[in-house]
Amino acid sequence: MEDNLTMAMDEFLPLRDVVFNTLRKAILTGELKPGERLMEIHLANRLGVSRTPIREAIHKLELEGLVIMIPRRGAEVAQITEKSLKDVLEVRRALDVLSVELACDRIDEAATRQLKGACEEFERATGTKDAVIIAKADVELHDIIVRATGNKRLIQLINNLSEQMYRYRFEYIKDENRHDNLIDEHRMIYESIVKRDKEGAARAARLHIDNQEKAVIRQIGLEQEQTVKSKKK
Repeated sequence: MEDNLTMAMDEFLPLRDVVFNTLRKAILTGELKPGERLMEIHLANRLGVSRTPIREAIHKLELEGLVIMIPRRGAEVAQITEKSLKDVLEVRRALDVLSVELACDRIDEAATRQLKGACEEFERATGTKDAVIIAKADVELHDIIVRATGNKRLIQLINNLSEQMYRYRFEYIKDENRHDNLIDEHRMIYESIVKRDKEGAARAARLHIDNQEKAVIRQIGLEQEQTVKSKKK
């Protein structure tokens, strides 16, 4: 486990929720890596808490699909598999296409300016080479589009899936070679929405997700190869 795993205290949240949020963030950002064992005593010592909130957090993470229980081994961070990736991105692709199509009809001038600013902010964020900062800028950009739909149910659906989506988004963003493509894809989505071009916006949104899927599947393959090689040594 990484030594920099620290707990961000919040006086308004119960300790169990703070522990849960800390471990979830560590999984989503890769501080706790896929396949890594989550040993209660070790985690409790690292975070300076008892085993009870650790156990509760692990159970909630299992319900979210971020942790799996292995017989005779205990809890492990769930692997990022090609199947799980495709399942999540199938849903996200459909929701993103619907979002940009509705945004073409409903976005107002204020949201259009916000979206333009978010595209520029994302480009600046890529210059930091910090995946957490880049991911935050990416989330904000897409959130502007979703809010512009004015559809409360759609917003709720996407919010409910946001944590699962974030994990795969983060894997994609970690690849610095993809940043220029991401900037271009965001620009295509923005320009299509400004032109009220629903077909163009839908096409750009699909391309955005398709490229993410291909890149992360390639990354999964490389990591599997490395794992096999390390086991042979």
